[in-house]
Amino acid sequence: MTVRLSHKKQKHAGILFLILAALFIAALITCNLIANKFVTVDLGFKTFIVSAGVIPYPLTFLFTDLLSEIYGRRNTSIVVFSGFFASLLVLLILYLGHIFPGIESSPVSNEQYDIVFQNSWRVISSSMIAYLVAQFVDVRIFHWIKGKSRGKHLWLRNNLSTVFSQLVDTILVITVIFWGLKEFSELVPLIRDGWLFKALFAAADTLIIYPIVFAIRHYFELKVNEEIELW
Repeated sequence: MTVRLSHKKQKHAGILFLILAALFIAALITCNLIANKFVTVDLGFKTFIVSAGVIPYPLTFLFTDLLSEIYGRRNTSIVVFSGFFASLLVLLILYLGHIFPGIESSPVSNEQYDIVFQNSWRVISSSMIAYLVAQFVDVRIFHWIKGKSRGKHLWLRNNLSTVFSQLVDTILVITVIFWGLKEFSELVPLIRDGWLFKALFAAADTLIIYPIVFAIRHYFELKVNEEIELW
């Protein structure tokens, strides 16, 4: 159920929407920029081998879950598409930085620039395909559970939608990047570590999303299962 707020609070709702959308796009673009570096992350009970892009990636699902809960599926889908086009624009700009040769006194050489920023088209395509599929899976599962539970059990839809969509994302990214380059047996540990790392952070997100949603609902005087109508 969508609601229209008073003029003042409707304006504040629009500002909050833009802030959440901006944070989502910033986290997404950061993921793409650092995706080529694989790192080890030691959480004490286990050491994960993951792409550096995985570290900020759970934030994108936190922001889409917040957007879905407060603004609904349609508005969240607009943000998802916006993130996709923003990523393409960043990649285009990085490519333009590649084709223009650096001067001799440049602190970053052509070779250094290419090593850091020039993702292969295989990496770019896998990231974009996985991003679109996983984000729409996340949004759809989130709202399906929300409808079935009549707006209750936020923890359930937050975790199930994110955990399942992260599995889809991890399988797509690892498979497309390394298809034909590594044996299937070598891909399984990368998929397992990447997905488990994301799933753990999805569970941790629950501790964050509840107080944020409570504060937003309280400020905008929203009842359970009510969403803000922006336009």
